[in-house]
Amino acid sequence: MKTYNLCLLGLGNVHRALLSLLTEKKPELRARHGIEFRITGVATRRIGWLAQPRGLNSDALIAKHVDPTLLQTPSASNVREWLAQAECDVLFEATSLDPETGQPAIDYLRAALEHGAHAITANKGPVVHAYRELGDLAAAKGKRFMFESTVMDGAPIFSLFRETLPAAHLLRFRGILNSTTNFILGEIENGNTFDEAVGRAQAIGIAETDPSADVDGWDASVKVAALRTVLMDAPLKPQDVRREGIRELTPQAIRAARAEGKPYKLVCRADRETASVRPEQIPLSDPLANASGTSSIVHFEMDVLPGLTITEHNPGPVTTAYGMLADFVNAVT
Repeated sequence: MKTYNLCLLGLGNVHRALLSLLTEKKPELRARHGIEFRITGVATRRIGWLAQPRGLNSDALIAKHVDPTLLQTPSASNVREWLAQAECDVLFEATSLDPETGQPAIDYLRAALEHGAHAITANKGPVVHAYRELGDLAAAKGKRFMFESTVMDGAPIFSLFRETLPAAHLLRFRGILNSTTNFILGEIENGNTFDEAVGRAQAIGIAETDPSADVDGWDASVKVAALRTVLMDAPLKPQDVRREGIRELTPQAIRAARAEGKPYKLVCRADRETASVRPEQIPLSDPLANASGTSSIVHFEMDVLPGLTITEHNPGPVTTAYGMLADFVNAVT
């Protein structure tokens, strides 16, 4: 039974949820998959590049406040030195998204693969800006570059096509891929102002202090680019998605649309030639209209399946963390 050295780049809510999930699933990973593991590296802007090949204390890492004893752990000066000191077998990367370049996450993942580790990310940037490069590098090194958590959290989108739909060709897809705007629109329908709805989204942790990436459609555009790039083998940059956010919709228009049975949703669409993100009125008979709260939904049309719809109901950090855990198991077994 092999013991894998796991390294975490970033230590926010998702990676803390991943640490808790790894601890919870440890007996099952051992019994069903023959997997043992230890956390040998963690890196953040605040605590630096900490590496301990004998293993770090997971409980100390999960804690919201950094355990002072962690800071006594040997620290590297850069990502490559850190990976070597931690004797990394698997890198989990969950740093901030740069939709325009995918950096520095691309460099981190490239370093992990060149070191000889599997590279698992929840960051959409590397998928849309370096999918082929990182995939080819992983293949050359006999490792895996995996990213299930980048779109719809832990819902099996990429693995569904990779593992269970051989020789199926995706023709087009449409969906609601940004749960924050879906939540905000629902709050406005219920009588809140735009600012109040954004505030509620921030209070429950699904919107950033600056909500522009969500309400202006950038997050959804990156997800559209990731899906088309990977599932249709048709590379697309977020900047090339026709994009319109929800900021210009008035509360009156949003409530009137709901009253007439055709609510507004921020709808993502793509085929091999075009891609868009924009508010659309959707009839209640359409499954997309029934995705409420923080839920997401995507509908695929293939040459052999006229319609396949996947809905994810009200995900949280554990859902995203599960996608990374599933990638880990699939990478090493």
